[in-house]
Amino acid sequence: MTTNKRGFASDNYAGVHPAVMTAMAEVNHGHEVAYGEDSVTAKFDALVQELFGPNAVGFPVFNGTGANVVALQAATKRWEAVICASSAHIHVDEGGAPEKMAGLKLWTVPTSTGKLTAEQVESQIFDMGVVHRAQPGVVSITQTTEMGTLYQLDEIRAIADVAHRHGLLLHLDGARISNAAAALGMTFKQFTTDAGVDLVSLGGTKIGALAAEAVIVTDSSTARGRELADAMPFLRKTSMQLASKMRFMSAQLIALFENQAALAVENARHANAMASRLYEGVVRIAAAHPEVSVENPAEANAVFPVLPDWLTERLQADYRFYVWNQETGQVRWMCAWDTTVDDVDGLLGKLEDALSA
Repeated sequence: MTTNKRGFASDNYAGVHPAVMTAMAEVNHGHEVAYGEDSVTAKFDALVQELFGPNAVGFPVFNGTGANVVALQAATKRWEAVICASSAHIHVDEGGAPEKMAGLKLWTVPTSTGKLTAEQVESQIFDMGVVHRAQPGVVSITQTTEMGTLYQLDEIRAIADVAHRHGLLLHLDGARISNAAAALGMTFKQFTTDAGVDLVSLGGTKIGALAAEAVIVTDSSTARGRELADAMPFLRKTSMQLASKMRFMSAQLIALFENQAALAVENARHANAMASRLYEGVVRIAAAHPEVSVENPAEANAVFPVLPDWLTERLQADYRFYVWNQETGQVRWMCAWDTTVDDVDGLLGKLEDALSA
């Protein structure tokens, strides 16, 4: 297998979008003040207000784990904990960074869909004021989730209402926020700031950036929001997420998210469409081959079929992808901004050939 062949392992495998590469080249001249006091980052600051509201403040960081760790540190006191789904990226895929770097306890909730409900959040809010239990301080949800599912607007609002009623903040891990916006047909602001989300990890890398994410405080006009915004620069520095040549990160984010995130949503819409094509193909094949099943719908850019081990091994000889559940044989096929129809049809063809043989 050639090293540059497109696979279905992760949208992180995709390259940098040409427009993003051009944007970095365009700011690669002269000198600019370091550590975010440059003119490009000032443009990103204004863009954040266009995307999330007039009181929103943004802080570029290197990667998604860094964004989550910085955001959750800002949202919690030293003795507080985070409520999240058991499949959440902060719990499963960040190498213990929230626990090790931020010193956080994660209260995890089992969920087959990857989504928390307002009722599940409520179930974790007990023994408040009891010193023997780490006190919930923030709820973290992922949009879209690690199971490829999508929070609807009313679901986010319901979680925000429960969190705020108990004095908790709501954080949204938006590593694939553009895929969510494309699927929902909404602006970022509509399902974050307007829905009651307090903090957003804004994902750029999966949708075409090189190494550019950001933490967004959605409303710095409130006392709690101002506290978050004031803490963020210091937490970003002590978490080793402060870039010296920040203009190159800001230029990437501007390229993706200017004009109401036009490029990011266009890329996401394409990735979602490729996943839909892949999903429809697998469902068709599964109808003739009961050893293949698809339990979850493809709501964004991921497909989660269940395959027998021999079939997974045969397909992995030609395409990279991950086994998502070792016990059930569920795998994850992720489509990216550069996935093509030929890529999708090639995988489906290999699947059909292997089953026929």
